[in-house]
Amino acid sequence: MPDRGGGPTGPRMRVGRPSRRVRTLLMTLGVLAVLGMAFTMFAGFWTDWLWYRSVRYSSVFTTTLWTKIGLFLVFGLLMALAVGLNVWLAHRLRPPLSAMSMEQQNLDRYRMGIAPYKKWLLLGITALVGLIAGASASGQWRTWLMWVNGVPFGEKDPQFRLDVSFYAFDLPWYRFLLGFGFAAVILSVIAAALTHYLYGGLRVTSPGARATAAATGHLSVLIGVFVALKAVAYWLDRYGLAVKSSDFKATDNWTGLRYVDANAYLPAKTILFCIAVICALLFFATLWRRTWQLPVIGFGLMVLSAILIGGLYPAIVQKFQVQPNEQAKEAPYVQKNLKATREAYGIDDAKVTDYPGTGRTADKAALRDDVEATASIRIMDPNIVSPTFQQLQQIRNYYAFPTNLDVDRYSKDGKDQDTVIGLRELNLNGIPKNNWINDHFRYTHGYGVVAAEGTSADSQGRPVFTESDLPSKGDLPTYEQRIYYGEKTTTYSIVGGPQKEIDYSDDKGEKTTSYRGKSGVDLSNPVNRAAYALAFNEPQILYSGAIGDGSRVLYNRTPKERVEAVAPWLTIDGDAYPAVVDGRIQWIVDAYTTTNGYPYSSRTTLGDTTADSLTATNDNRAVVAQQNQVNYIRNSVKATVDAYTGEVELYQWDTRDPVLKTWMKAFPGTVEPKAEISDSLMAHLRYPQDLFKVQRELLTRYHVEDATTFLSGSEVWQVPDDPTNKTGDAVPPYYLSMRMPDQQSQVFSLTTTFTPNGRDNLSAFMAVDAEAGTEGYGTIRILKLPTNTTVNGPKQVQSQFNSEQDIAETINLLTRGDSNVEYGNLLAVPLDGGLLYVEPVYVRGGGLKYPLLRKVLVTYGGATAFENTLDEALDKVFGAEGPATEPPDEGDTTTPPPPTSDNPTVQEALDDAQEAFEAGQEALRESDWEAYGRAQQDLEEALRRAEEAQSRADRTQDGGGGSPGASS
Repeated sequence: MPDRGGGPTGPRMRVGRPSRRVRTLLMTLGVLAVLGMAFTMFAGFWTDWLWYRSVRYSSVFTTTLWTKIGLFLVFGLLMALAVGLNVWLAHRLRPPLSAMSMEQQNLDRYRMGIAPYKKWLLLGITALVGLIAGASASGQWRTWLMWVNGVPFGEKDPQFRLDVSFYAFDLPWYRFLLGFGFAAVILSVIAAALTHYLYGGLRVTSPGARATAAATGHLSVLIGVFVALKAVAYWLDRYGLAVKSSDFKATDNWTGLRYVDANAYLPAKTILFCIAVICALLFFATLWRRTWQLPVIGFGLMVLSAILIGGLYPAIVQKFQVQPNEQAKEAPYVQKNLKATREAYGIDDAKVTDYPGTGRTADKAALRDDVEATASIRIMDPNIVSPTFQQLQQIRNYYAFPTNLDVDRYSKDGKDQDTVIGLRELNLNGIPKNNWINDHFRYTHGYGVVAAEGTSADSQGRPVFTESDLPSKGDLPTYEQRIYYGEKTTTYSIVGGPQKEIDYSDDKGEKTTSYRGKSGVDLSNPVNRAAYALAFNEPQILYSGAIGDGSRVLYNRTPKERVEAVAPWLTIDGDAYPAVVDGRIQWIVDAYTTTNGYPYSSRTTLGDTTADSLTATNDNRAVVAQQNQVNYIRNSVKATVDAYTGEVELYQWDTRDPVLKTWMKAFPGTVEPKAEISDSLMAHLRYPQDLFKVQRELLTRYHVEDATTFLSGSEVWQVPDDPTNKTGDAVPPYYLSMRMPDQQSQVFSLTTTFTPNGRDNLSAFMAVDAEAGTEGYGTIRILKLPTNTTVNGPKQVQSQFNSEQDIAETINLLTRGDSNVEYGNLLAVPLDGGLLYVEPVYVRGGGLKYPLLRKVLVTYGGATAFENTLDEALDKVFGAEGPATEPPDEGDTTTPPPPTSDNPTVQEALDDAQEAFEAGQEALRESDWEAYGRAQQDLEEALRRAEEAQSRADRTQDGGGGSPGASS
């Protein structure tokens, strides 16, 4: 056949063209890559669905998923249509082209280049903007659900008289729609302008008119829509003033209208709204007038008005009307803020009473018996004694306790007592050999509760355990001890199949078990196995023989993680705590509903407000916030997670909270009514710490109810830094059973102290009734100390402890060698008009890796004691110890006789103490625990004799005319 290509004849060479086999291979690889990406996406979706179905909250998954898909499709399609329609319209309105200028001749190349691909280019642009807009809109699923399901608050804002739900539920959605509209119009203007320019509708350098009439009309309408949206924005900004934050006086996040807002910004926004509406109409009128002269003038007027009316005029009002008489002008608006903030944070019913700060009873000895009636003073600090639990009750290296233990109430002999409690959870770092089978099949769970009395220690300074050993036994009734879900259980386990699990070990060897719970996802299905092999990046799941019939994978195993997953609209308290309820170990998790749209209520940042010295050293104690800045919060939900089955239950706690009611409408059937809480569970519910920390931070300013006092800033308090460590973070609140002055009996309470802003003396003491199910639950009581007297605050009390000569010498002795002193929680207890401070002191000695209670510091009314036990310290402070040696007659000036062997000097006793201490260190090095115990007893006895000798010497020298405080 003749060569029709016009080229040289002869054999053809296919340079660079791949062979059929290579093309087939490349196509196969491409198809496999697409299938791989598709299955990866499917695996993530499928494993999520299986997990939600396994915990019986599949409705949360489906509601959230369909809401996201709906928002993605609707707003993605709207954006694509808006941009695509304007590009198509600009192309349709293009003028007949003639290459009359260099500009148009240069554009000809681009027009010809894209001509064959115009439809595909249009589809590609619209698809891209649609995908971006849809993805952004899907992230607004919470805003949509709150808007469509919102219920009224039944409260109106003081300025516009609108229900609070408008600001909490409606306004955020309107603002999203407005922002979407602005984005759509701006993109449409850009796309239309580029299209008009490309096809000659707009000209930059060509002679003649710069724009055709069609292009002018098209772009004018778009700009008119933009200005109309700006008018809507001005109108919504009027309502936005009620939830606008600013720095003002004693608070950084002031929210609501001030004088300048109500009298300058609000009228300005209304005027600017009217100007924007007129300006928009002028732009629309270009469809008939075909000129931009009036719209441009109108737009310039709007910009100038925004500067003068919206910026300069309010500044003039602030300068010449507000500042000369600020308190009088701002007081009505401050009063609105005070009322709204106190209501939004649940502190409006806080009872503030004056408290003298100094004891009223002259005879302190008479108060000794009142101490036990006033408070059950906890000397076991749950934030210190975890290593002691670990050392004495770990039993096996593959168990561990959390860094911070918890405080709960348990009944013993018919009387509730404060109890320090922790779970013996799984610790994979301690298993004999780490491999895939051991980590995920053999070692799968912890075992048992360990509990100790909070108010006592044994003779060695160790906790007095009420539940201990392995399996655990003690005062608690029989319960399921296996712990598959806990705070330290962060990896997945595969249970219930052919591979047996290690249950626990005793003297007879290892005991094995197989999980019989219904939680987790079944892995007998090969599709499930493949999905989890991909999700966990562990191919062995696909083919391992350790997986068979009955195998289930457990994951998302921490309590907070599970509650957050099933209720993604809740904010989770940082401290989940365990309790034995009806024969099960239940993790109790407090959860909050929040909003930042409560008018006039000042905002707070949860991450900062809930931080203290514990969260600084333990990330697991941090709050899990859905929105970090809020101005309304309620402890609306109490949740439980079964430590064996992982079952999650959500209970309605605040039955009046409109935010919770809104979410219950959005996710029906997920939250059980409050009446379903059993009495046994109710006995362990408590007032949550993070809510208390938020409230105490607000109460540093909002304890006052008078606008004038608030504006003066004279009554601003602060939460003191923790004096027991050097982190510089706030002191944490403490749970304590105690009686406030107006109470008849002790109540489980959560307590804290306040100091004046910038000072260390005490300004107030705060406690809230923390015992759920009681009539007074949630009642906040604040004891306000007088400002004209000085009462020592926590930092000053700690400094006083450290500066006492006898105490300093004893602590110096305790820290010799490799020993370290650790200060426990500094507890404050109101007593007879004064404040009783108690602080346990722990010692880690030498090779001993855990703290033991060695001393108790007590101070009241200027008297300080540092004794081996709480009772001894209280006896000394309140003068209940033995009578002092009678001083010699005034006329007797003879020198007191030297001490005899029956009356040892301080130095002799300290020498004995040093000898006992060294003997204890030697016993530690040889792991002779019996000898160590004897040495500790000898050390305590020597220190006691040293204190007695010092006391006798002081009394003798005072009676003999010596200088006070001289040592022997």
